[in-house]
Amino acid sequence: MAEVTATMVKDLREKTGAGMMDCKKALAETSGDMEASIDWLRKKGLSKAAKKAGNVAAEGLVGVATRGNIGAVVEVNSQTDFVARNDKFQALVAKVADLGLNAGGDVQKLGDASLPGTSHSVTAAVTELSGAIGEKLELRRSASLSVSPGLVTTYVHNQIAPNLGKIGVLVALKSSGDATKLAALGRQLAMHVAGTPFPPLAMKPEELDSAVVEREKSIFADQARQSGKPENIIAKMVEGRMRKFYEEVVLPMQPFIMDPDKTVDAVVKAAEKDVGAPISIEGFVRYALGEGIQKEETDFAAEVAAAAKS
Repeated sequence: MAEVTATMVKDLREKTGAGMMDCKKALAETSGDMEASIDWLRKKGLSKAAKKAGNVAAEGLVGVATRGNIGAVVEVNSQTDFVARNDKFQALVAKVADLGLNAGGDVQKLGDASLPGTSHSVTAAVTELSGAIGEKLELRRSASLSVSPGLVTTYVHNQIAPNLGKIGVLVALKSSGDATKLAALGRQLAMHVAGTPFPPLAMKPEELDSAVVEREKSIFADQARQSGKPENIIAKMVEGRMRKFYEEVVLPMQPFIMDPDKTVDAVVKAAEKDVGAPISIEGFVRYALGEGIQKEETDFAAEVAAAAKS
């Protein structure tokens, strides 16, 4: 059985809001597997977190760029948040985001592209700046959206420089209507995607990852069985819970963050009169800095003490 450390218990408690002893028991029952522990707590009804929490964020910047009906978002990681304040690093990420408009979301193609004003590729420029700063830097990912007719709007949350921050969003709206009004709607939708409590995962229920859907069904079923209900009633309970789940994570079905009494779909439909033409959301991308990356935990006091001895 894997050793359950105080750090593991602390991390699980932060992710779920469950009690310390419950977190310790969950980790013991799952041999220290963090994701399995989250599921264990949810099945027991002990987790206050309604959805799986992401891993601890890595550092760096998310950058966005647009050109006409094309938008791009990139993530460039660093080891510390101090680098995000570095002017040279910010300039590099901004250039990489602009180049992302031609890369079609292909991070390899983007890495091979020539960086304007230099004789280097993007990958080489990142490596060179890494040596100058003294930290590992990495071009992690890139995505782009395009639409015709219509436009792609962007939003950056926790912005520290123009189009650079910790959360970057693209929203593609297809419409032949008034471009200025369409852009205003698009920005509101992008803000919604960035700030809604449950970040959207898909445009339609059938587009959700089947593993995610089956995981939720399994958790809801286990929760329902603890009530002692017969299987036919449990099936109906799970069906109802899944409808609620879809309303939480499918973008058009979500309550609009600026007017929770309306769904996103209803807001878009209502805007068609003002825009002067039908509108459809063709796609969205949401990058949160460091999501899915496990950040190494360090003991700063121990590092200082070790340095003092050397």
